[in-house]
Amino acid sequence: MSRTQVGIIGAGPSGLLLARLLHLHGIESVIVERQSREHVLGRIRAGVLEQGMARLLREAQVGARMDREGLVHGGVNLAFDGRNNRIDMAAHTGGQSVIIYGQTELTLDLVEAHLAAGGLIHYESPALAVTDYDTARPRIIYEQNGQRQEIVCDFVAGCDGYHGVARHSIPTDKITLFEKIYPFGWLGILSDVPPVNEELIYANHAAGFALCSMRSHTRSRYYIQCGLDDDVANWTDDAFWDALRRRLPTAVAEKVTTGPRLEMSIAPLRSFVAEPMRFGRLFLAGDAAHIVPPTGAKGLNLAASDIYYLSRALIAHYQEKRTDLLDRYSAAALRRVWKAIRFSWWFTGLMHRFDDEPFNRRLQVAELDYLTGSDAAQTVFAENYVGLPYEQFD
Repeated sequence: MSRTQVGIIGAGPSGLLLARLLHLHGIESVIVERQSREHVLGRIRAGVLEQGMARLLREAQVGARMDREGLVHGGVNLAFDGRNNRIDMAAHTGGQSVIIYGQTELTLDLVEAHLAAGGLIHYESPALAVTDYDTARPRIIYEQNGQRQEIVCDFVAGCDGYHGVARHSIPTDKITLFEKIYPFGWLGILSDVPPVNEELIYANHAAGFALCSMRSHTRSRYYIQCGLDDDVANWTDDAFWDALRRRLPTAVAEKVTTGPRLEMSIAPLRSFVAEPMRFGRLFLAGDAAHIVPPTGAKGLNLAASDIYYLSRALIAHYQEKRTDLLDRYSAAALRRVWKAIRFSWWFTGLMHRFDDEPFNRRLQVAELDYLTGSDAAQTVFAENYVGLPYEQFD
């Protein structure tokens, strides 16, 4: 049995960012992670960072490479009805932008900073349960090298994702779950080819949604809408590129550079929220508490905003013996979560094909036409896309 101040389940970005922020304020933590370090660092994930997350990474002193190598985007493109329309987000938000920086790189920065500071991560050590979370001595039960282990903590942060044990340690009558399953997924390809455009292009087409994204000036990430029963084995590289180009305006499609896949996968789309996000001395953060469709690029950013609130609550507890921010954590985090859920639901509904009804297709085109022609509508879109401000929390 070991002892720490904050036990963290999950060595993804949210768990690592929390540990880093706590360390800078002299608060010790231990992270347990069920996967190997190589597996965690090799996961292909999103990479659109809101302004708030970028500032939090700089506060954690891990933003240097992001600022050096990340791609700053002040606009985003909506393609529909055969044309491409740019929304100038910077102009509508007082100069705000997003940064394209892959989650793989961000996780590497956090791991290196954590280990260099003497931080402890137990890889390949799956958490089995969180117990006694309603007492002053919550415990993380985990397995390491085939042996059952325990960490006694002051607090536990469940940053272990949708399938993790933190949320599943809560009795079902103590938690309320909200979920919406979308009737389609995203087929994505990662390829070492230059992006078709300097900024992201979201495309609405009668055949289905498409997204042109990137990880760098030489590595691109493309997606097309597909059925939930589809399979990667059904798709050759050429078939994917052909389907992508058909969903883009001709002028854009002609500029697409094709190449072999580095990775291809299908991701289902869902919205999910667990309420509350605090249970005694157990706090949920990131995908353990909520999931959004990738359409609005909010999943990673919501995890960061959770950590913003949770880190400040824990720091106030240890430095000032305050409990009020711990008490407010769940409500503050959920207010921002539900606003992001709303935006992602709206944007997903606007850009995807749900059925063959011509009336619904015309409504989507009409709304896109209004959005791209109205300064007021573009301001609302831009404010949500670059990220709503974090609530004052002190």
